Amino acid sequence: MFATPLRQPTNASGARPAVSMDGQETPFQYEITDHGYGKDAVKVLHVSRKGPVHTIQEFEVGTHLKLYSKKDYYQGNNSDIVATDSQKNTVYLLAKKYGIESPEKFALMLGQHFLNKYSHVEEAHVHVETYPWQRVCQDETKSVNNQGQGSCNNFTSIDNRSLHNHAFIFTPTALHYCDVVIRRTDPKQTVITGIKGLRVLKTTQSSFVNFVNDEFRSLPDQYDRIFSTVVDCSWEYSDTETVNFSRAWQTVKNIILRNFAGDPQVGVSSPSVQHTLYLSEKQVLDVIPQVSVISMTMPNKHYFNFDTKPFQKIVPGDNNEVFIPVDKPHGTIYAQLARKNISSHL
Repeated sequence: MFATPLRQPTNASGARPAVSMDGQETPFQYEITDHGYGKDAVKVLHVSRKGPVHTIQEFEVGTHLKLYSKKDYYQGNNSDIVATDSQKNTVYLLAKKYGIESPEKFALMLGQHFLNKYSHVEEAHVHVETYPWQRVCQDETKSVNNQGQGSCNNFTSIDNRSLHNHAFIFTPTALHYCDVVIRRTDPKQTVITGIKGLRVLKTTQSSFVNFVNDEFRSLPDQYDRIFSTVVDCSWEYSDTETVNFSRAWQTVKNIILRNFAGDPQVGVSSPSVQHTLYLSEKQVLDVIPQVSVISMTMPNKHYFNFDTKPFQKIVPGDNNEVFIPVDKPHGTIYAQLARKNISSHL
């Protein structure tokens, strides 16, 4: 969910009047500067049954509401509260009534429902995480006597009979999530989509040289190293009417992989994590005009050579095959790239 920045006091002499326990406005020393409540981790599975071909969407949903009134806090008056259990029921009922197409569209529908249904709700924030189910491929159901590796690259075409009609496999390569915020005072919805936990590794064509050389440095220039990271990124849409959310998410993921790995036979050089990160963000803005800003983090997942020099009698020569995975401490590289003159909620 979003982190909310702290606000400065309105004036030096005291805070704005607030409703006291007896219902009167009293200039308390303190004021509530942010508030809200909701239901988190609502799990829902939707099955679309169109003849023999079934499609599934499994989400984990969070709904948070901000009310105009704070009387539930100041007075213990619950008359405006839409119970979190009612919010949970709303997730299931809207899924049943309207179906589920994508996490972003479902979140937009939920948020708009809360504002349309309850006039005393000032803001609705919906967070959705998608469970990564994909159709079982025909090659994965062949006889175990067939040792060929086979391939099934098309997980999108229902007409491709190599895809199973109603059986799915959990493929947690990366998490697809979104955050939607709808405010009654703002006609533009905030829609942020993200990728979390995309772990990648390549064994060559990564270097790190010519960095600051002073009395604190111990790391030598690395002309060819293992490059591994876990990509987290999020982006905000300036236009939600013309974008295909599912296709855009897959496009961003493919762009990240392409800039990291390059051509399957040739690869691509990575002079630094920073450069690879920037090229990925730039291409996303080039390719998807509805994206106004993108933020990305790439922490280093280190793999250090095991030192075989003391063991030359056992394994003579240099070692470039056996590595020690080291996850702590690690470097963290991040950047946010935006179109000029754009304000963002990232």
